Amino acid sequence: MKAYVLNLKRRPDRLQHMRAVLPTELAVEYTTDWDIPMDGQTIDDEALKPYGLFPWQIESDNKWWSRPLKKGEVGCAIGHWSCWQRSLQADGDVFLFFEDDICPVEDFTQRLAEGLQRLAAFDSGWDLLYLGRHGLEPDEPAIDGIVRPGFSYCTFGYALSRAAVAKVLATAYDQAIIPADELLPALYLDHPREDVRRRYPKILRAYAFEPPLVTQLSRDLAGTDTEDSDFIEYF
Repeated sequence: MKAYVLNLKRRPDRLQHMRAVLPTELAVEYTTDWDIPMDGQTIDDEALKPYGLFPWQIESDNKWWSRPLKKGEVGCAIGHWSCWQRSLQADGDVFLFFEDDICPVEDFTQRLAEGLQRLAAFDSGWDLLYLGRHGLEPDEPAIDGIVRPGFSYCTFGYALSRAAVAKVLATAYDQAIIPADELLPALYLDHPREDVRRRYPKILRAYAFEPPLVTQLSRDLAGTDTEDSDFIEYF
């Protein structure tokens, strides 16, 4: 199975971490090796010319919505978009996407294979499968070890079917960038923001491992490259 890992060139520590924790049987590509503008510390207007930004900031009690996007959020979005594009050039029907601060469970490969087999038998047309996340709303039961997720944040570990990758790319996300962990739930449920719902209607059938197969390193250990960046100036 092919996996894609978002990693910044200036974070060899996280690259080393991922090489140590990912199962050796996975075929892995790292964004470290690609020339794409995904580092919030170095992104500038010139690098962002091929991309478009969604008018994100609104008046809201939600602290994530009442401020502009951060450069790190835009870079993270470009990283995920680039991984989706790259995956369709590879063989396979299921692709894994990781950020570089995950911790897989000890029996990750076996639990993933068994879960995918159960899910395929339950819903052969599934699109998105969270391997880990931060759930904000109640889930719905589906099958043993897998649920239908409520609104969930974080994109540190998930799987997409090949058909789902094509669906997501067809949204032209690169021309109306919002945080990646706002995009995914918008594509499988009614996003709380009407403007986001209009731009990104539901198109995916989503599931999630519960309990999760991957968790995140704490910010005390790994830091946060997304948040440790400046707000972006819209162009």
